[in-house]
Amino acid sequence: MKVKVILLKRKMFAGIACLLAAAGIFYLVNYPAVTAASRQLPIYCVQRDQKLVAISFDAAWGNEDTQQLIDILGKYKVRATFFVVGAWVDKYPESVKALADAGHEVMNHSNTHAHYPQMSADEVVADLNACNDKIEAITGVRPTLVRLPYGDYNDCSINAVRSIGMEPIQWDVDSLDWKDLSADEIIRRVTSKVCPGSIVLFHNAALHTPEALPTIIETLLQEGYTFVPISEIILRGDCSIDHTGRQCPA
Repeated sequence: MKVKVILLKRKMFAGIACLLAAAGIFYLVNYPAVTAASRQLPIYCVQRDQKLVAISFDAAWGNEDTQQLIDILGKYKVRATFFVVGAWVDKYPESVKALADAGHEVMNHSNTHAHYPQMSADEVVADLNACNDKIEAITGVRPTLVRLPYGDYNDCSINAVRSIGMEPIQWDVDSLDWKDLSADEIIRRVTSKVCPGSIVLFHNAALHTPEALPTIIETLLQEGYTFVPISEIILRGDCSIDHTGRQCPA
């Protein structure tokens, strides 16, 4: 008799477990976006009907090629966005001024290139403002955009950025120039991946970026793209960011 009772209990528990598993699968299938929707995301790209593209450069370490990049961009009358670290501003204030004088956006890449997810919201805000102060002192313009160090973020850091009226910017096209890829590889990577509303990531001190940049610009111009700085490609007013990080009209 006891054996029958035990068997019945086992069957009952197995049945309950199956029902719970089925309910879990049903929830995941029918509500897959709940987690993504609640996560705070930066802007990776922008929904655009026009063939607009924004190219950006992160400046954190070296400075060997900055003037060469300014000259190349000037030749094609392309305005770009440079995200600079506060410590880089301290070392190369003349380059910060040269970027601004050439019409490029000089935006925030943190003050010390720290990992923001390891910092409190107050620490993130203090770090952002320290870099903003340095850039504004040279250019006269206070940055409104930030590229988070290492592309690393969590909800706390994204909320901290937006709490002071700034917008966090990622990218959807990575040149991988920091890996010292050849110029041809960089060209193929970028030109094959750009689409309307793309934000492209370069670095100001990568080995082959100055060699690759003219062909990238010429190719995209021939394809009908217009280059604009990031502040001009992102949307203003009522808009949203989907689960892929694409900014869309509301």
